[in-house]
Amino acid sequence: MSHVTEPRGWATQPLLERESEIRAIHRAVDELCGTSENGPTARRGGVLTFAGSGGIGKTTLLGEARRHAAERSCTVLFARGGEQEKQVPFHVMRQLIQPAFAAMTEDERRDVLGTWYSIVAPALGLTAASEGPTAPDPQGVRDGLDWVVTHLTVRSAPVVLILDDAHWADAESLAWLTAFAARAEELAMLIIVACRPDEIPAGAGALRALMGRQGTRPHELAPLTTSAVARIVRDALGQSADDVFCRECWAITGGNPFEVVELAMKGRDRELKPHQDSIPELRDLASAVKGSGLIDRLEQLGPSIVRLAWAAAVLGTAVPTGIVGSVAALGDAQVADAINKLRAARILTVLTGLRRKEVVEFFHPLVATAVYRSIPPGVRVAMHGMAAQALVDDGQGAAAAARHLLEMHPDGDPWVVQQLRQAARDSFSAGAPDAARRYLARALREPPDVEDRAEVLFELGSANLLHDPATTINQLRAALEEPKAEQGLREAITYRLAQALAHTGQLAEAAGLLQEEAKRATSSRTRLRMQAEQFKWNSVRVDEENSPARSRLLAQFAKRITGRGLAERHILGLRAWDAAMRGEPATTALEYAEQALDGGMSWTDQDFGFEVPSVIAVTLMYCDQPGRAEDLFNTGIVEFEAKGWRGAHLSFVYTLLGYVRYRRGRLAEAEDFVRNGLQIADRVGQGIPAQWYAIGTLVETLLARGNTEEALRVAHTYKLGEGFPAAVVYPDPQAVWGKLLLAQGRIDEAMQHLAAAGKRLDLRGTRNPSWSPWQLDLALAQVSRAPDQARATAAEAVARARAFGTSSVIGHALRVSAAATDPAHAAVLLQEAVGHLEQSPAACELAQALVDHGTALHTLGDPHRAAQQLYRGMETAAACGADGLARRARSQLVSAGLRPRRLHTFEQDTLTVAESAAAEHAALGLDNTAIAAQMHSNPQAVSELLSAVFTKLGTDRLGLRRALRN
Repeated sequence: MSHVTEPRGWATQPLLERESEIRAIHRAVDELCGTSENGPTARRGGVLTFAGSGGIGKTTLLGEARRHAAERSCTVLFARGGEQEKQVPFHVMRQLIQPAFAAMTEDERRDVLGTWYSIVAPALGLTAASEGPTAPDPQGVRDGLDWVVTHLTVRSAPVVLILDDAHWADAESLAWLTAFAARAEELAMLIIVACRPDEIPAGAGALRALMGRQGTRPHELAPLTTSAVARIVRDALGQSADDVFCRECWAITGGNPFEVVELAMKGRDRELKPHQDSIPELRDLASAVKGSGLIDRLEQLGPSIVRLAWAAAVLGTAVPTGIVGSVAALGDAQVADAINKLRAARILTVLTGLRRKEVVEFFHPLVATAVYRSIPPGVRVAMHGMAAQALVDDGQGAAAAARHLLEMHPDGDPWVVQQLRQAARDSFSAGAPDAARRYLARALREPPDVEDRAEVLFELGSANLLHDPATTINQLRAALEEPKAEQGLREAITYRLAQALAHTGQLAEAAGLLQEEAKRATSSRTRLRMQAEQFKWNSVRVDEENSPARSRLLAQFAKRITGRGLAERHILGLRAWDAAMRGEPATTALEYAEQALDGGMSWTDQDFGFEVPSVIAVTLMYCDQPGRAEDLFNTGIVEFEAKGWRGAHLSFVYTLLGYVRYRRGRLAEAEDFVRNGLQIADRVGQGIPAQWYAIGTLVETLLARGNTEEALRVAHTYKLGEGFPAAVVYPDPQAVWGKLLLAQGRIDEAMQHLAAAGKRLDLRGTRNPSWSPWQLDLALAQVSRAPDQARATAAEAVARARAFGTSSVIGHALRVSAAATDPAHAAVLLQEAVGHLEQSPAACELAQALVDHGTALHTLGDPHRAAQQLYRGMETAAACGADGLARRARSQLVSAGLRPRRLHTFEQDTLTVAESAAAEHAALGLDNTAIAAQMHSNPQAVSELLSAVFTKLGTDRLGLRRALRN
């Protein structure tokens, strides 16, 4: 549709009795421009709202705001909600933004929008939506719109954004505006909104909140008093208008400015004498201003003129005259004549649209509403059909025609189904899935041909997946039961239905569905793909009956395949993940992870999902190669953001990237990433898996930083201890809760939860203390209650850690084992723990082992070595952001009579010359003794150099050559 660039023709009534509202506008604009009565000030934006019934003068007031803002050299972005366009996604946003891009070429638009182009340009109507399997999520589009408006505001400040008739704004634009309004003040943008409060839709709570933002009430426009009405009447009919006549005008109109002006204009047209004797005739005129009287007046103009008015009402605001004439079935001369008569009758006006075409618009929304409601139902439906056809013929596309198709009666028309499906694809690609669902649901009622029904059900179910997965399940089951679904479509339906079942916690049903459909498949590649999907969903089932059997089957599959296709690579990736969870040697997990990654893997493949790339990255982290894991997660972030996926997918990756940073000992960065992930998850919805991942990781990170109080606050806010999810989550929520209880000194409760988590995980065959250190935390809890049991628990954990074989988990297990034994043995274990951790990238765990070792040495009466370890531990803890551990080390030094020295600072990722030399030698396969000989140093110094290398590069000795190459 065209968008009007000039004010409406009817908005010329005088601004009477609106002084306080005008002062509020002028004051707000002055503050925006950085001026006040006391001189220049800092620019300040904000939100200004006006409320009132139809015709009360809101648009006239906003016209004054536009005029004053332009007079002060402000950039004005203007839009108006439309009664007929409220279901058209981004209708308001397009009015706001398109004028700024109207004069640009396509290349200039791409240059201005940059990486956001493919995400926001379709929503803003700047380009056609791209055809493809993926589409941005609504939050991604809203974030893109934030960027666009912020960019415009910074470039063209000061900016005044004005929205009239907000009660008719489309849901997508309104969702953006109500969220963005909070930034108006910091951006120095003024947002002015007007609406009819009685007509705000029931589901538009955000608009109600905006109208009463920060506890303030909107400016409510009151009806005019008798004196103001008298002035309008006398301006129109002459100063001789007597008081009784004027008071009757006020009584008839209720002081509504629109009705007063219209009545006065009609009186002038009729040359009505403004005296008491004319009151009967005045009342007759009043009935023609609105409602049935207005329609009677319209009908007196003739059938062709009525038809043009009906066509304009059906088409909505700012429609080119040629399209209106086409829907009215009138020739050019008839259209011109009808428009002239409707203008004279103050029903329609002609304005210049954004594309410099003449467009028709009603003098007032009240008139448009009355005309639309007067159209006989059968005629109205037919005219909506004609409007849809005219818009498609005009090249405006299915999306523009879709709202008209929604008003038509179902008639089994393939063309209607085709247009609705295309409109749904366009809306989905523009980040408006709600509109896509409306169009597809209507297409289903048309109904489509039998051959197309399964495909329409599949499209509808896919559109509902993130919004309403329960409904998706019903629709996809129905699609699967359709007899005419061809095999390729049936397989796609199966994969999507399995996703929906999994996302609603029905993991067993998802796996069962895939197993049954695999039996029907005739292609071995299809069966393999479905087997891969079964493995994926079974791997996260808490209630899986025989997890070890599934692991054995997965291992057998992995031995027989080479990674030729994506399905095979997914199986290899799942095998790597399963090996890591079960505590098989890390070399085995790494071998399968390498095979899975060889050939590439997309994070944004909607059919395969992002779960397998995620678990491969986490497997690398558990195998002491967190730097490579970060590279994979950064790739995921780039792919998600490029597609506009800024919901649960992005939440997962930010959280898991934070988890990697936590494992590396970069705790401040970890906390930032995880809080970002949790913020996104909160925005998506409560109780979703992404939220569970973020909560557990954040609690772990806060505990590592020594902030138990904040960790407890997070746990209570999200009710961590009140129930645990029915899917596999890492870190395990119950184990995290047990660790938090231990940190609070609630030993017995901690032991209970940690033992329960361990029993559950052991039954699944999840035995790797690197994946879940529940056993290590349980041993620490048992030390004060059952020392012998603590030693046994720790010993078993050490055995499991050695079986997995990474330096980080062996060092961690040895450190905990030391806490359950006598000081002399503890010192030996801690020395070994430090030795292992120096060969790992786990900096925070190394800091804990160093501090524990220094403390043990001090207890044994070896102050010199104790000081060395405590100093190293304190510096490493401080670099990690483990503030509680650094304080503990400082306290130990003080108690030993030593003065804590000033902490050294260093670049986290830059290797020193000595570190680079040691790393190069180690990458060639030299051991520490040989490296010491080459560098004329000693093995302990080399060990400390390489420890810094592993920490900075995020790898162990095994991955060092690759890390240096990268």
